[in-house]
Amino acid sequence: MERSKRYQKRASLTEEGKLYSLPEAVKILKKVEMGKADETVSLNFQLGVRAEQGDENVRGTVSLPHGSGKSVRVLCFVKGEGAKDAEAAGADIVGAEELVEKVKNGFLDFDVVVAHPDMMREVSKLGRVLGPKGLMPTPKTGTVTPQVGKAVKEVKGGRIEFKSDKTAGLHAVCGKLSFAENALLENARTVIKAVKDSKPATSKGEYLKTVHIATTHGPGLRLNTGAL
Repeated sequence: MERSKRYQKRASLTEEGKLYSLPEAVKILKKVEMGKADETVSLNFQLGVRAEQGDENVRGTVSLPHGSGKSVRVLCFVKGEGAKDAEAAGADIVGAEELVEKVKNGFLDFDVVVAHPDMMREVSKLGRVLGPKGLMPTPKTGTVTPQVGKAVKEVKGGRIEFKSDKTAGLHAVCGKLSFAENALLENARTVIKAVKDSKPATSKGEYLKTVHIATTHGPGLRLNTGAL
């Protein structure tokens, strides 16, 4: 496949087959010439878990110390006093039964859903709509909680969710290319620690098989997992 000149230029910054320390990799990413859009920097993991085993799925949330750099639209299912808390915390869309109906009818202009436990009987009806898009709120990731204001604030402030897929791969955002080198480094270390801490108790052998860090349109740099 013919690669673009921009891709080739970026690839020239890396050495094929080399394993990089995280600080080295971030330093190289910061040499990447910025395009018109501020690209996302992500970590891509291949985990040593049995993806077909439900108890070996890796899932969690982590608050990035320097935020994700992404503007996140938060929808909150809540009624009564909690609605005021959600709005004060910066929720973009707040509502109860009428909002459930609106989503059921096709409204999907949001990125994250937070719900009060009192609303879950109604929200559970949206499983077919929200489930396939990974938007269904759950207590496991702190998106079903009585403290909706706190949850909204955390999501808006840079809390991200990560989840392994059926191939035991895991993808997690750790910032934007415009971030300072130190900010990207701290965010990446925070994500890596969170993924390591989420290792299932039943998982045996090598857990972090491969880890790459990459920008949206750039080649991935493979990290030395032994140094992580």
